Amino acid sequence: MTDPLTAPTHRAGRFASWSAPVVSSRYVDGSRAALLARLEIHTVGDLIGHVPYRYLDLTSTYSLLKAPTGAEATVVGRVHDIKVKKPRSRLTIVEVAIVDGTGVLLGVWFNQAYMADRFRIGESVAFAGTVEFDFGFKKMTNPYVERLDNEDEVEDVTRIIPVHRSTEGLTKNWLRRLICAAVEDFSDIPDPLPSDIREELDLVSLHTAYRDIHFPKTMRASESARRRLVFDEFLMLQLGLFARRHAAVEGRRGFAHETSGPKRSALDAAVPFNPTDDQSAAIRDVLSDMSGVHPMNRMLMGDVGTGKTLVAAHALAAAADSGSQAAMMAPTEVLAQQYSEKVGPWLDAANIEWGCVTGATTAAERQRLLDCLEDGTLQVLFGTHALIEKSVSFKNLTLAIVDEQHRFGVAQRLALREKGGSADLLVMSATPIPRSLALTLYGDLAVSYLRQRPHGAGAPRVSTSIIDKRHRSQAYDRIREAVSEGYQAYVVCALVEESDTAQAKAATDEATRLSSEVFPGLRVAVLTGRMRSDEKTATMNSFRSGEIDVLVSTTVIEVGVDVPNATVMIVEDAERFGLAQLHQLRGRVGRGESAGEFMLFADPKTDGGRARMRAIADTNDGFELAERDLVLRGEGQILGDRQHGMPELRVASIVFDGEILQQARGIAKRIIESDPALEHPANVPLGIVARDRFSAAWEWVSSG
Repeated sequence: MTDPLTAPTHRAGRFASWSAPVVSSRYVDGSRAALLARLEIHTVGDLIGHVPYRYLDLTSTYSLLKAPTGAEATVVGRVHDIKVKKPRSRLTIVEVAIVDGTGVLLGVWFNQAYMADRFRIGESVAFAGTVEFDFGFKKMTNPYVERLDNEDEVEDVTRIIPVHRSTEGLTKNWLRRLICAAVEDFSDIPDPLPSDIREELDLVSLHTAYRDIHFPKTMRASESARRRLVFDEFLMLQLGLFARRHAAVEGRRGFAHETSGPKRSALDAAVPFNPTDDQSAAIRDVLSDMSGVHPMNRMLMGDVGTGKTLVAAHALAAAADSGSQAAMMAPTEVLAQQYSEKVGPWLDAANIEWGCVTGATTAAERQRLLDCLEDGTLQVLFGTHALIEKSVSFKNLTLAIVDEQHRFGVAQRLALREKGGSADLLVMSATPIPRSLALTLYGDLAVSYLRQRPHGAGAPRVSTSIIDKRHRSQAYDRIREAVSEGYQAYVVCALVEESDTAQAKAATDEATRLSSEVFPGLRVAVLTGRMRSDEKTATMNSFRSGEIDVLVSTTVIEVGVDVPNATVMIVEDAERFGLAQLHQLRGRVGRGESAGEFMLFADPKTDGGRARMRAIADTNDGFELAERDLVLRGEGQILGDRQHGMPELRVASIVFDGEILQQARGIAKRIIESDPALEHPANVPLGIVARDRFSAAWEWVSSG
């Protein structure tokens, strides 16, 4: 038997570009290219980069007799019997018995009748999965299956079989054959990673990495290969982020603000509470950046209720002290209006002229504000995405603040900043994310964290309970009690109106039901994102002033809404919400002197749904919840929830590869500090690969 990677074969295409169409690779004709396209494989590089998601290690198998129960194992045997059972309607059980001379093991599949047709009596197969013992037999439920004597099988002396994600019409064996040919013909290319870095970190060459990730002779070889490929992905991404940061900060001259002026002192005196240690540290970070000669490029990340607005207010005052202008952009009209009501009085006390522009602003008031903005008499402007419209023109914008920044695209953030040329940029988020994810998404930003709540570090200010929907009367009683004590409540629904396809409470219908059937003596109102701007503003103003007892809402109140008198919240169909969203909703109660109650009506049907409910009940710490969410959902889904154009990590895992991420970040920082444009001959290949692999991270570098 010969090793397919060392046997004499056709190598004419070895130096062809990895960007060549996949039909350039051996054995790939038009029909196979169409099948590969279903797997997002369009080029030779895509084919080589289609790495296995698991391995079948036949160098470490158990006999059926010694296969350990309760543990993962790989076993090999011949198919002895195939049975299809139907113990009751809507339940089909397929049992495939394999034997090896020492014993018997059953592979079991529920409601997958087609599995019976995928086996032949006498064929040799490998099963991989968790071994159980039931009714006198060892068994595996839904094991991974590999046929070992298929006529299409690629010869492989290593007996470690890679398992690649495949598609109907393209067998696993044929896919292995195509990848083997591509690796053989195209992977022996110059390594873009400088040899000194490879030696420093003990990394294998790129050619070795691709050979051993697909066809390892030992599992240790596959691990070394994966480590190299993970490092490359993180390095290329971090190079782009550091280059973007250099272009935004070190590569530009900014506006040096006055950070110890009278307006900031007056604002500080007007704030009726002392900042937490975290707030004080964040204020120092921001003011230090603002006083420098390079533009600020900072993120302020804080848990719910930790007081990001105070930090932003100090930055706004510093801009006013400097004789320039500042803008603060929010994702919703409700939140933009809240800035006016909360920060406005502090700015008034500091003699700072300010205004707010949203969709609800009258034409006359809008024009007045724009005129004052253009002539410089207006120093601070709050608003929604309306701030980036062409009609909004600043005389001297030196500070741009973007709140809940993940709700805006990169282009929108930059559009606001660039209204002032090289204005300082402060982006804020009340959605904590794990450090590893922050370095991946926002590695071009310096980060300040807020974890302490102004109310102190005592007992949690919001209690959380999961309530069976059959016991909803208990939650309604708590709302009645709270209102009788002078407080207010929220009821949050996932939908605006009832849907034929969604079995969930809808806000408009639920408001009607609660008002007439459950709380006939209370003042109930509804708030949704579909309402007109003036209607939303009027409803929120009425709720803040205490004219509404119970506000039935969609998630339009999720971010930033601050009504200290609201102490109780019910969330309908809580299993439909993500952890971050539930944590944000929880942050709307318990914001005043009285503790809050957060009650979830939930009936989760999946393990993931039940795990989310346990997590939200277990902790009030947003950063801890973020870590749990990352483990539960994986970075793929969370990255998808974030910025448009964020990178796809094919090999690396933010959940499990944090140490390699830190290594790659350190190397990237070192390279960009010494060679920002990657012009040194040793770094040119890195730049080419990095720009090709993670173009989104380099977009602003080339345009900025």
